[in-house]
Amino acid sequence: MTHNMVTALRPLLVAEASAEAYASGAEPGDLEQAVWLRLLERLEADGLPHDPQGWLRKAVRSEARRTRRTIRIERPYDLEPADDDSDRGPEQLALAAVRRRALRDAVRRLPGRCPRLMEALLSPRDLTYREIAGELGISQGSLGPERSRCLGCLRRLLTPEVAAREARG
Repeated sequence: MTHNMVTALRPLLVAEASAEAYASGAEPGDLEQAVWLRLLERLEADGLPHDPQGWLRKAVRSEARRTRRTIRIERPYDLEPADDDSDRGPEQLALAAVRRRALRDAVRRLPGRCPRLMEALLSPRDLTYREIAGELGISQGSLGPERSRCLGCLRRLLTPEVAAREARG
């Protein structure tokens, strides 16, 4: 891509991205960046488009449509109902409390340093791996394998309890 082409297309891209951004829910700069990336990918695969201005307009509209579709599908974490108990009845709240208690009891029955590791992972403080490794006095690199082993033990402890609750026959 030549410097002259970039210089010539930039004002058009800025204008097109600004025009499409509001309706798509995107930032104009994000649309611009996505279109520049598409142009670089196209140059690598097929070379320069025959009508760069026309291609650029179509690419901006295409990226705006993709952004609109993505925004409709994605949900921010803080809006998910997982932590919102307002629409849950007393029965669901009681069952959730029983499940949390069963999980905590199973965690305490784990072998070795698994109880401390699982408590750190379940902590509402949302600790990083570095912080957990520091608390437990183990290397950060051994935390992943240790966690996998502890989760396997926890799964085996909880399987009979979970299996007993399922309807049979």
